[in-house]
Amino acid sequence: MLVQEAVLSDYCRLLLLHRHRRGADCKSEVSSFFRSDFFTDYLMRAEWQLIYNKTYSAESQLWRQWYRKRESWPEVKLGKAGDLTASPPPPEFLHSQRSHDQSVDHTSCRPHHIEESGFSHSAFTFGIESHISQSNINGTLVPPAALISILQKGLQYVEAEISINEDGTVFDGRPIESLSLIDAVMPDVVQTRQQALREKLAQQQASTAPVTAPATTATTASTATTTAVPQQNTPKNGEATVNGEENGAHAINNHSKPMEIDGDVEIPSNKATVLRGHESEVFICAWNPVSDLLASGSGDSTARIWNLNENSNGSSTQLVLRHCIREGGHDVPSNKDVTSLDWNTDGTLLATGSYDGFARIWTEDGNLASTLGQHKGPIFALKWNKKGNYILSAGVDKTTIIWDAHTGEAKQQFPFHSAPALDVDWQNNTTFASCSTDMCIHVCRLGCDRPVKTFQGHTNEVNAIKWDPSGMLLASCSDDMTLKIWSMKQDVCVHDLQAHNKEIYTIKWSPTGPGTNNPNSNIMLASASFDSTVRLWDVERGVCTHMLTKHQEPVYSVAFSPDGKYLASGSFDKCVHIWNTQNGTLVHSYRGTGGIFEVCWNAKGDKVGASASDGSVCVLDLRK
Repeated sequence: MLVQEAVLSDYCRLLLLHRHRRGADCKSEVSSFFRSDFFTDYLMRAEWQLIYNKTYSAESQLWRQWYRKRESWPEVKLGKAGDLTASPPPPEFLHSQRSHDQSVDHTSCRPHHIEESGFSHSAFTFGIESHISQSNINGTLVPPAALISILQKGLQYVEAEISINEDGTVFDGRPIESLSLIDAVMPDVVQTRQQALREKLAQQQASTAPVTAPATTATTASTATTTAVPQQNTPKNGEATVNGEENGAHAINNHSKPMEIDGDVEIPSNKATVLRGHESEVFICAWNPVSDLLASGSGDSTARIWNLNENSNGSSTQLVLRHCIREGGHDVPSNKDVTSLDWNTDGTLLATGSYDGFARIWTEDGNLASTLGQHKGPIFALKWNKKGNYILSAGVDKTTIIWDAHTGEAKQQFPFHSAPALDVDWQNNTTFASCSTDMCIHVCRLGCDRPVKTFQGHTNEVNAIKWDPSGMLLASCSDDMTLKIWSMKQDVCVHDLQAHNKEIYTIKWSPTGPGTNNPNSNIMLASASFDSTVRLWDVERGVCTHMLTKHQEPVYSVAFSPDGKYLASGSFDKCVHIWNTQNGTLVHSYRGTGGIFEVCWNAKGDKVGASASDGSVCVLDLRK
């Protein structure tokens, strides 16, 4: 039994390490802790089964945006340098894993996962050395997700342990938030957190100055927006510095200093409408381009259309768009996440993409118009072209497809990527760009049997791509922490912007400059990163003009207002911030009840929608 408890302890530690944020940060720790190729393989596979079957809930929201890019199962092995690498296992493994729990086969005294993965010798060795045959536990009686449930409770215990003072009171009146899973198993981190809380409590008790928000929690409002740091370095090659930081340098750790609370920017509760109905995390939301209809997509296998028009009698109504598949002649829920959606230019049709491999077209009344099925796996992105006659989709099957929106037929499939395609964007009505985990960007055109242009330069997965409003420049962001600007006139990037110190998750161009409704305003580019910052860029000069540092967790989404004067940002710290793009000041702030996955502006520019990890959709009314 002691051996089994030790194995379980090791298993738990690996899970905690592996599920740290996006997982990449813990590779070295995992590699050094588990010396055995077999042991790493076995435990990683078990973890991925739990993820795939969604047998955990509370912590899944934190990882959803990473795992969306890795729907195919990984076969994890230790490389020569001790790094973890992943490649898809055989299909039979996937099917076998979905049919078993975390039990032990007492007949053969070998764990299911190892044997079914083809490691018969390793399974035998594991069974012998762990003395499974001597156990009186019937593995079939262990409920699914029991281990994950125990881990969640353990994490909550550690959070509570840090937050409770010696007199039994809870610091700041509530338990600490945002304790990562990796931190929970690192004694020095736990001790540092405890000491920081004690020091802050002492400061609050000793000081008579106005109260400031703790550095470990996100505040709901602030006058401070860009961190003012004395300039110490001289810009090189004409690069501008922001907050004393050279373009290309690592960003400053913004979690160390508390920010002053200013109630003037906090959005009051009567200006925030919380829409509830989804039964799982809401990954995406988008406003209808001509009316105040807000669409949302969720892990509950539904999309919803919320009516927030003035003539809706002050109450929002919702249409539920259930994503079903045919089984045995009947429509049954797909039970797959809806992770992408897009309205056509006229606002009459809504396209959705799902992990069930189908794209669907819906009317604004919520009726299913077409089902588009040719992808061989989850769909990660889809976009209407401006004309509204084609839909473009990207999937885990490494392909992109142009669909005829009227007939529902695939016009052309583009099989050029060597790994899952993550994002797509139209340059014009027939030409588009796509990016992938293969680090490449392809520019393709309907009717051409090969890419018209391929951009290479990123050294890690390319997460998002966006054409500027004129269609002349293409921006891309990557896990390599760089933002690159490309032109069809040359093969190498026009700008290689290096300032973030963690992965850049998404980017957006401002609706300003040539080819927009705001031609007299300079064009800007916004980037959102896992380093908790948002940056605004002057693309012509290739410099960062503002670093927005209010968020305390990874920033998943940014969106410009229709006039380009404001930028909304959403983070997993549960906060939505509205920034002035000209001077970088924070003008509005709202704290929700779940981590924010997406933010978007309505066509009038007076409302911001936000989708959250707790299943809520929030609408912020910015009218005076």
